[in-house]
Amino acid sequence: MKSLLGLSGDTATPQQVMKAILSAKADLLWFGGIGTYVRTPDETDDEVGDRANDAIRITTNDLRVKAVGEGANLGMTQPARILFARKGGRVNSDAIDNSAGVNSSDLEVNIKIALGSVVRAGKLTIPDRNKFLASMTPDVAALCLRNNYLQTLALSLVERRAHENLGFAQRLMRDLERRGKLDREVEDLPDDAKISEMAEKGMGLTRPENAVLLAYAKIDLYEALLGSTIPDDPYLGRELGRYFPPALTKTYPDAIHGHRLRREIIATMLSNSMINRGGPTFLVRVRDETGANVDEISGAFALARDGFQMTELNTRIDQLDNKISGELQLELYAEISDLLTSSVVWFLRNEDTTGGLAGKVAHFQDGISTVGKSLEKLMPPVFVKMMQRRKDELIAANVPEDLATDMAGLMFLARAPDIIRIADETSANLKAAAETFYAISEMFSVGPLINQAQALSLDDYYDRIALSRTIDAISISQRRLVAQLVAGGKKGAAAIADWKDAHGAVIERVRSSLDDLLQSDLTVSKVAVAAGLFSDLARD
Repeated sequence: MKSLLGLSGDTATPQQVMKAILSAKADLLWFGGIGTYVRTPDETDDEVGDRANDAIRITTNDLRVKAVGEGANLGMTQPARILFARKGGRVNSDAIDNSAGVNSSDLEVNIKIALGSVVRAGKLTIPDRNKFLASMTPDVAALCLRNNYLQTLALSLVERRAHENLGFAQRLMRDLERRGKLDREVEDLPDDAKISEMAEKGMGLTRPENAVLLAYAKIDLYEALLGSTIPDDPYLGRELGRYFPPALTKTYPDAIHGHRLRREIIATMLSNSMINRGGPTFLVRVRDETGANVDEISGAFALARDGFQMTELNTRIDQLDNKISGELQLELYAEISDLLTSSVVWFLRNEDTTGGLAGKVAHFQDGISTVGKSLEKLMPPVFVKMMQRRKDELIAANVPEDLATDMAGLMFLARAPDIIRIADETSANLKAAAETFYAISEMFSVGPLINQAQALSLDDYYDRIALSRTIDAISISQRRLVAQLVAGGKKGAAAIADWKDAHGAVIERVRSSLDDLLQSDLTVSKVAVAAGLFSDLARD
């Protein structure tokens, strides 16, 4: 013990032993009791305000662990968490690490409310209710752990793009401040001057800071949803069934649907899902790009998530815990998260997302599935090779072949809503529209252009908004062009051959200009030029 704790004497006081434990070299320091044990060197014990532990408290300079977990409230001060994270330590916040306590309590109360109506109806006795409650203990534990898993995953995804997300985080903080919902100084969040300094240095918010924003984003979205008609929407009402243990929803479905806190539970589930999967800045980012309200954004979220069956895809990635590298696993999650955001924006710009969601989700889900199952047959050989190369890379990294196939095709399947829209507007066969769409993409290198554009590192928030709108303009022009081609009754290479015969000169001019753009260092202005070229092409 002397060697382990770094103590030299044969005896030590309890305070010395506890301080040595806090300062020990280890992988994890886990706080399970009450008290604040770590502060920054610049903070004083008076500022911490926990007199009982003044004698054993350490500073971040004394920490020699890789990670800190806070099973207790305020095991570290927030400035200490931030400083520890800046130095490479891994830490969330107490609200994240011990959230299961509140979560399980909420579930217990809401389950008892549901069963109360069953007991009052004479369908269940109190002793039988108690047995039924006890039988659901493992399921309640699993639901709590699932929620915690998703919250920490959300933070990991934000953390890997901390600098890129800084502008959006600033927008979120400004928005919350303007409405009197956030005090940055109280929450130890950087002011605008500090954010400008961080941007210049290529820095982003730390994990503990993002944990605070995650909480505020969820609370704000929850309140907005509760004040909207969303919890009353028949399709989004399905979120209610995902909240409770399966045994309860199967045995007493009427008690669930008639729950007196039905709206609150639906709003909680939906806000958790949207922010966990889209990140803390999801709502403000989408709202700024589209001008949509929370009702419209929630509907678009359901269309994107369920149309692409993202829940099932994410679950398959969950099953790769400790089977592939954490870095690759996060990369796969991020690809789906990126698709979610871009698809939500697409649906907001192209569909009415406030009604008839069940039918629309089914329509897009069926169309996306149809295109996805035939990707290799519908795409030009060069795209098939790209897809195969990515698939081989994933398989070599121990990703199961079926998942590797689906993930490799995701960058191409992302354009499926455009293809479905073309088929809807022209009454063309869906596969014919897809074949023509991918042929045009290959002909003008649309995929590489959009991929390079989306990969641009942009510090300016408004540049990112402008880029998003410009990429959307390219998609609209491509959709118009494909619609014109399939309207002639031909598809793929045959449709393009006829088109080239009639418009050869302008086609070559545009292709040459786009090739020059792709060979150079891409900028927002160059992407705007490309969008203009595509617009000209669609008009000719």
